[in-house]
Amino acid sequence: MSDILLSFILGVLQGLTEFLPISSSAHLLLPTLLFGSNDLGLYFDISVHVGTLVAVIYYFRDEINHIIKSFLTTNNFFESKNLAFHLITATFPIVFFGFIFKDFISQRIFDIDDIAISNLIFASILFFAFLINKGNKAIVNITFLSAIFIGLFQCFALIPGVSRSGAAITAGLIIGLSLRDASKFAFLLAIPTILGALILLIIELNNTTLSFNLLNLSIGFFSSMIFAFFTIKFFLKFVEKIGMVPFVVYRVLLGIFLLMI
Repeated sequence: MSDILLSFILGVLQGLTEFLPISSSAHLLLPTLLFGSNDLGLYFDISVHVGTLVAVIYYFRDEINHIIKSFLTTNNFFESKNLAFHLITATFPIVFFGFIFKDFISQRIFDIDDIAISNLIFASILFFAFLINKGNKAIVNITFLSAIFIGLFQCFALIPGVSRSGAAITAGLIIGLSLRDASKFAFLLAIPTILGALILLIIELNNTTLSFNLLNLSIGFFSSMIFAFFTIKFFLKFVEKIGMVPFVVYRVLLGIFLLMI
């Protein structure tokens, strides 16, 4: 497989899996497993993360604008300021544990079977959360402790095979958020989380000397950005109609497939 085609495929996979409640690490393995493709390097990882970050910021530009205004003016933006504090609160756990275990994580000791099993386990937990969810709370009802709980649950995404958005949505459903609001909070939470991941990648980049291919980076950036934007848009539009069952079934099938290879 050519690097240009691989750049596009990986960009698409990053854009889709960053926000769908399915495992990104499991999907990003597929090109290597199926075609024996190469690792495009740290610069490429940064470019596709920036693409998804741009997409989520652009999609939630109105909410972000209200949050910024809430800190710059004395007007009544209480809900926006409250949301900002809860997003920051929910980000702290993964930053804390990510920093503590970064050396352990970088060793990449997990194999395909581990990723498959993680995928199956957390698909089951997502299904359970969906079944027990009462959906009687909105984002404005999130408390400090609720934000901490979502943040702690999101930390499971440090384990390959666990979806970051899936973990955050699962936690939101457990505390009683509606499916749409749990998804929205998980997507907004991606902004500080991806920013944190980018900072770690850039720090790692400063400790290495790597070359890069601008064409591959551009393809990865734009494909991840475009697919991430439409993933967010259509997921939030249809999630209450389709529920979580299709994603649970898909993750179970994917986990079984990975165990069989």
